[in-house]
Amino acid sequence: MSEDERRVRRERLDALRAAGTDPFPAHVGSRMPIAQLRAENDPLDEATLEAANKTAAVCGRILAKRSFGKLLFLTILEDGVRLQMSVKKTEVDAATFDFAEALDIGDFLRVEGVVWRTRKGELTIDARKLEILAKALRPLPEKWHGLTDTEVRFRHRYLDLISNPESREIAIVRSRAISAVRAYLDAQGFLEVETPILQPLYGGASARPFTTHHNTYDQKLYLRISDELYLKRLIVGGLDRVYEVGHNFRNEGVSRKHNPEFTMMECYQAYADYRDMMNLAEGMLQSVAQKVRGTLTLTYQSVELDFSGPWPRKTMRDAVLDATGIDFLAAPDLASLQQAMRKAGVPCSGEAPTWAQQVDELFGEHVEPKLLQPTFITDYPLELSPLAKRSPTDPRIVERFELFIAGMEIGNAFSELNDPLDQRERFEMQCHAHAAGDEEAHPMDEEYLRALEHGMPPTGGLGVGLDRLVMVLTGAPTLREVVLYPHLRPETGVEQGEEPPQS
Repeated sequence: MSEDERRVRRERLDALRAAGTDPFPAHVGSRMPIAQLRAENDPLDEATLEAANKTAAVCGRILAKRSFGKLLFLTILEDGVRLQMSVKKTEVDAATFDFAEALDIGDFLRVEGVVWRTRKGELTIDARKLEILAKALRPLPEKWHGLTDTEVRFRHRYLDLISNPESREIAIVRSRAISAVRAYLDAQGFLEVETPILQPLYGGASARPFTTHHNTYDQKLYLRISDELYLKRLIVGGLDRVYEVGHNFRNEGVSRKHNPEFTMMECYQAYADYRDMMNLAEGMLQSVAQKVRGTLTLTYQSVELDFSGPWPRKTMRDAVLDATGIDFLAAPDLASLQQAMRKAGVPCSGEAPTWAQQVDELFGEHVEPKLLQPTFITDYPLELSPLAKRSPTDPRIVERFELFIAGMEIGNAFSELNDPLDQRERFEMQCHAHAAGDEEAHPMDEEYLRALEHGMPPTGGLGVGLDRLVMVLTGAPTLREVVLYPHLRPETGVEQGEEPPQS
């Protein structure tokens, strides 16, 4: 925006005040939502509207303004719905017409007038009274309609929502999807709870945390990477079905599937295992798809996804073996696994510091991208799952699954480890892994072990990444499209708290 344009808008603001008009009034008069007005009048033809001589008052933001000398047309937007206004010099006093001419695109106003239809069939309000509700001192972008500059869209999401109906629709679908998740769990007898975001010890996942400091207690704290360990304490306490929808924070990179701040749903059910959680996950996501999209057949990036069940289940071992020819359980250490990779002709960078991370990379590169239809991958190596219960048939693996849709992990679940002695050994293994170079290894958590020592019943746990779920529901190609305020690289030359230069 040029300084001249900003100056002109400021002069118009000053002129309103000088004339005794408050450009930012607190009170808004009676009005009809534009959506309601359109629903009632869109079916009526020109003659019917003229005979009815209906009057109405509406509010909205000016999106377009066209002048034809003694006739002005304004297009306003309210809650995603547009309506045209007309202002005729012959039907209003001079002050009202001058006021209308001085309005800028972006201003909010209230309009009272007669409902009519133009020769081209456009439903319109012929204004008799106009009131400004908020003066815009900055214009919309020059090419605001269909704004495509991703930097502008994501840094100034409000402009994106004004400009792109698709972005607005994604925001609406997101809200409805999260409500549908809550409704499904509530109907299953789960209790929604809240657990700490600031934690004295992070845990519940393998990730690097964000660190902060509490001044009063002179205490180092972490933003949670998961709410798992606090939710399972509630299972110990006798709340047998609990869930939380909230933000987690992981100090990791940014990609189309990753944002350092993300929204998860985690739930825990006493007297259940990972098979029960598979049934819960399948039923919940089918319910969400049906409620939000009205179908169990979705299209994601030109791929048709079938949410009707039952969803296939495949072990991680078999999935990697089928994709690469490598049996990672037959190569139980890092050296032998990397040797097997070289023998199979699978690229091996040699950068993975531990066997578990190499297995994870193998799966992530050669299996995960191909899992387009909803699929449960089950039975993970113990080293990858420090909080899951061992399989009774093979102590090398645990009762865990991850749910994949459209080549992305959507959910993660365990038969939760409730043996405090086994859990302590797992934490110790993670400490050794950290010493070997795994920065994301789980720390020792004595307070959680103490809770387990009081006894926790057999429990199934499930986490679902809601941001990625919304990607699937909307067909969005990246996480940035579905997170209203994604984390972005700092703008070059702009200090923290400093306003970026205007175009």
